[in-house]
Order: sequence, then structure tokens, then C-alpha cells
Amino acid sequence: MIVRIMGEGQLDLSEADLDVLNAFDRKLEEAIESGDEAVFRVALHDLLARVRADGKPLPDDSLQPSQYILPPPDASMEEVRAMLGEEGLIPESN
Repeated sequence: MIVRIMGEGQLDLSEADLDVLNAFDRKLEEAIESGDEAVFRVALHDLLARVRADGKPLPDDSLQPSQYILPPPDASMEEVRAMLGEEGLIPESN
């Protein structure tokens, strides 16, 4: 699956990473729902760090569509809230 981190580029992750990423996504949603900025910052950092660690960067000129688009690391809580769908940033199933 192709994941884009806004402002950074695309990474290719295996479908096996989906469950782990969903766990990070749930923590991010919970932080937004509670309005806790400190927890939000940690949750966003952890989600993006996991994507970077597990993903294989695609070339900048790659034209593959992204299945998931994640906010940049400096995104505000309100910006991320606006990006959330009914199932978070990374839906449970494709």
C-alpha cells in the first residue's frame, strides 16, 4: 500500500503493516477527541515515525496514487481533525 506523508513524499508499506498503523491511528483519534495537545503531538509523531521506519520510500517522480494521505509532522490538531474520515486517517480495511 502506498502512503503519502504530506510534504515528505510517498512510502510503500506491506498490507501486513495495516493493523499496526491502525493502532497508532486510534491513539491519534483519541488524543484529538480528548483535546490533549501533548498526547496528540506524541501520537502524530509515533504514527509518522512508524510509517517512515516500515515504509520503503518511492522515487520523487513516482506517479503511483497514494492509498492513504497523512498530515505533516507540524500539522495542528484542527488540521488533522479536518482530515479524519469516519474511520480515521487509515481505515481498518481497504
